[in-house]
Amino acid sequence: MQWLINAGLHPKANATTLRVAEDLAARMDYDTGHVLYGLDTMAARLDISRASVARHISYLRELAALAWVQHGTRTNRLAAKGLKGYQGTATIYAAVIPAAYDHAMGHTIIGSGYNARIIVDLRTQPKPVDNPPVDNSGTQARETPSLTVVKKSGQVQVVGGVTTTAQRQRTDSTPTKPSSKKRGTILGATVTAAGMRLGDKLARAIRSRVSWTRKASHDELRWVCADMGEQQWSENDAVRFVVEAGLASHAGLAWTPERPHRLLAAALRAHQEQQEQDRQMDEARAQAVAWEDSTAYRELAARTALPAEPEPVQERTAEDREYARLYGWQQWEEVAAHLAEDQDDAIDLYGEAICKFAIGKQALLERRGAWA
Repeated sequence: MQWLINAGLHPKANATTLRVAEDLAARMDYDTGHVLYGLDTMAARLDISRASVARHISYLRELAALAWVQHGTRTNRLAAKGLKGYQGTATIYAAVIPAAYDHAMGHTIIGSGYNARIIVDLRTQPKPVDNPPVDNSGTQARETPSLTVVKKSGQVQVVGGVTTTAQRQRTDSTPTKPSSKKRGTILGATVTAAGMRLGDKLARAIRSRVSWTRKASHDELRWVCADMGEQQWSENDAVRFVVEAGLASHAGLAWTPERPHRLLAAALRAHQEQQEQDRQMDEARAQAVAWEDSTAYRELAARTALPAEPEPVQERTAEDREYARLYGWQQWEEVAAHLAEDQDDAIDLYGEAICKFAIGKQALLERRGAWA
């Protein structure tokens, strides 16, 4: 319960919810996993109102930590036994471990929740080390589970269980197949506990170092950072990515986004698309055929009786390169012309920096001519 509450899986669950859960755990029958509700006595023991107890019990059910075994009614259970007096039918709950917890911890469980657990009383044993919370919030509405009949044979099994969504009841003969579908990140990666823990760390670093991201909650940023965690980004990598994404959209300068996590999610998708395009380009270049090996070159060589011999390579000294790179910035037009004639030779003479500068100046000049 501490993990479920700290993970923020229910927006209203808090320390009072934990007190209610601890009261139920202290009275639970660890042979069956059942506990009597006892609303009035719980309210008196915890010194909180009946309405508050009922409300926090509903939070536990919405977290899938409690399941109904028996609904309390005003029916006199003593009369059914032929006894005098009056005693209403008690409400009985069963403890449940939600699938979200198993998913986050990386547990391999056949089934989920109540019907996939052997009940063990850990009250007299040392408490386990706390696991850091992760974001397992889903888009579906919370549904409170219920049970109708239970039996115990080494492991608690559900017989004829129904949910509040009025799903069709299953019989013992109905085959069940555990779902193999796992929740994915924004980019479609499989969520792992290690990735979510690193994502939590990256989210904290981003919130502390990039002010405009603080309009998003920690949980929202942590889910965006899940992909970064799965890809083993460092804190500096994550913060640099966020800063660059903000500069590209003027976030924190001209405006402050109301939902920073959505801006970062879109930037992550764009980053992935750019990486995929670069990968495809690299593959295309690797598979490209050199001109000398192409069919067109062989056909041209066959048609040419006396192919022109290549011009002798001009010997170039270090002094030539030093002089060219000293004055190449001012003579960028000459550099651009040289690039058009022989790109490799121009790069060897002037260096990549001056060649890129000349290309940029040439492109700017052409754009201005187009705008004139």
